[in-house]
Amino acid sequence: MKVFDSEQIRNIALAGHGDSGKTSLVSALLYSAGAVNRLGRVEDGNTVTDCDEDEIERQITINTSLAHLEWQGIKINLLDTPGYRTFILDTKASMVAAETAMVVVDATTGVEVQTERVWSFAEGFQMPRVVVLNKLDRERARFSRSLESLQSGLGRTVTPVQLPIGEEKDFRGVVDLIRGKAYVYETDGSGKFKEETIPDELQSEAATRREQLIEMIAESDDGLMEKFFESGTLSDEDLLRGLRKSVQSSSIFPMFCVSSTSNCGTKQLLDWIVDLLPNPLERAVLPIVDAESKEHKDTQIQKDGPTAVFVFKTLADPFAGRINLAKVISGTLKSDVTLKNLNKDTDERVGTLQVMQGKTNEAVPEARAGDICALFKLKETVTGNTLTDGNFGAFFREVEFPEPAISFAIEPKSRGDEDKMGHALARLLEEDPSLRFRRDAQTNEFLLSGSGQLHIEVAVGKLKKKFGVEVILKTPKVPYHETITGTAEVQGRHKKQTGGHGQFGDCKIKVEPLSRDAGFEFVNKIVGGAIPRNYIPAVEKGIVEAAEKGFLAGYPVVDFKVILHDGSYHNVDSSEMAFKIAGAIAFRKAMEKCKPVLLEPIMAVEIYVPEESAGDIMGELNGRRGRILGMDVKGSMQVVRAQVPLAEMLNYAPTLTSMTGGRGNYHMESSHYDIVPQQLVERIVAEARQEKEEKSA
Repeated sequence: MKVFDSEQIRNIALAGHGDSGKTSLVSALLYSAGAVNRLGRVEDGNTVTDCDEDEIERQITINTSLAHLEWQGIKINLLDTPGYRTFILDTKASMVAAETAMVVVDATTGVEVQTERVWSFAEGFQMPRVVVLNKLDRERARFSRSLESLQSGLGRTVTPVQLPIGEEKDFRGVVDLIRGKAYVYETDGSGKFKEETIPDELQSEAATRREQLIEMIAESDDGLMEKFFESGTLSDEDLLRGLRKSVQSSSIFPMFCVSSTSNCGTKQLLDWIVDLLPNPLERAVLPIVDAESKEHKDTQIQKDGPTAVFVFKTLADPFAGRINLAKVISGTLKSDVTLKNLNKDTDERVGTLQVMQGKTNEAVPEARAGDICALFKLKETVTGNTLTDGNFGAFFREVEFPEPAISFAIEPKSRGDEDKMGHALARLLEEDPSLRFRRDAQTNEFLLSGSGQLHIEVAVGKLKKKFGVEVILKTPKVPYHETITGTAEVQGRHKKQTGGHGQFGDCKIKVEPLSRDAGFEFVNKIVGGAIPRNYIPAVEKGIVEAAEKGFLAGYPVVDFKVILHDGSYHNVDSSEMAFKIAGAIAFRKAMEKCKPVLLEPIMAVEIYVPEESAGDIMGELNGRRGRILGMDVKGSMQVVRAQVPLAEMLNYAPTLTSMTGGRGNYHMESSHYDIVPQQLVERIVAEARQEKEEKSA
């Protein structure tokens, strides 16, 4: 495999709403450049970048996949990213490896929910963006309507550089507004075209659009503005130079026209990629953290610096093991070297470097600054880690993921699955950092959390297909607590006479409620040796263990105080076990008199919704026993702040998606516990008792 200098590299993340044709566009670009020998189709399951079983079956992109081609002596690395909401965080994580975001838009629908979201990701990374209007050969495809949607949704600086020739099934080529040429394609997918003069019916519109483009480019550069005022126009050379500068400064976002499935317009798109888009050395800033001071800084890709590599994605392959996709940030990475993992302070032996073409790989002797390669079988390195030769004293800031939106309890299907589940899940979390896995200490359930139900289902499917582990998904239990609202004084007495030594323990306690989240407090007020000192801890232990088993519904009892003030003992029959049992008896008697209640976890919730949905969202939250705390404005979104019981939020993600057309998202974290309304207690208690009976049956 050929080695490319930094100036000869373009790294592009194709992003956009699901079904906008990103994977088909990658296939068309690869075929047009001669990197593959056929035009792959998503429907046929033979595209280069949708190579996972689930992706082929569902005909959607689930994981970011890499491909590359060479055009005019330039290596173009293409990152085909997911477009569906459930998997969109993988797009965000992968964008850090690119210099340019190519936002693909369906010409039949215009700007959609995830179009806006990936645009904001790129904006956050300070990335140049270009727009590709795809599917112009489809029924109801409209250039003018799509442009209006783009300029309304993403800004007026989205500017066409091309016009389509024909619409819907008559789409057959593009007009280049800068070069003043028309490129008419064969419609058989071969990518063959002829250069012609602009058709008569498009002459007027082309002239108008060209003038608008000239004005936009002139506005972005003072020198070009002066030339424009002097002569009333700009030369083609000035336009190209000005457009390139405007793209790299994110002051203009050029729009191109293609049909990926008919391979129309793709060769001109490749030309523009080479002419307009920045190479890695022209990337404005990269965020780093000083390894010693932990100070946050910005840097740029360094061609001649010490070797530094950032791992932006990890793949878990059951045969090849761990595969790390990495970008060289500084210097040159060679095969068969030892690098230091700054994040984990360990050394890693790098074997033969590989470049990925979908699921296939090819060896390369070295990768230079800005290039992307694959590292196989590193022992400790995962997504977000930085590898250096020891002379680069900083690591790169990891991409931050929001808290998962939905959780499921998982349990192994069989004993064999139980043994393998932990290791398989660890591998899966390496591959997808937006997943979370934990054990709930109270319910003893294993919880798998993700951005949506489909996210969890795909993860469970991977467990089975990749690692042979089958699990069952269940709605997680709510970790209720119990507490008391009254005071009681009781006696716990345990007396049992058997052959030989008997058992005797006697304690008198007073039980009082404490404030919320105060926990448990035990006070020893025994005087005169009524209970020997060595038996007092046993009384406390008996109370604590009984409290963990609960009283109303088997949930832990919290926020109460016990005062041990009297008791008695027997010189022969008393023991720690007897006093422990006496303590438990006293606790249960006290609970009968202390007006026990059920507590439920209340979550602090922030919900981001479009302005037009805010009223409906607040009404729906009221129906979930939520308490609205206020509303703020953040950009184009309304942020509704509320406190809502966790029990009401377990199935909230699909509801929010439905109510906001997929535009809403939310974040929640634990706030406090509060008393469950009495009308709900009986149902919760009955369900808990039924579950207990089923377990003991």
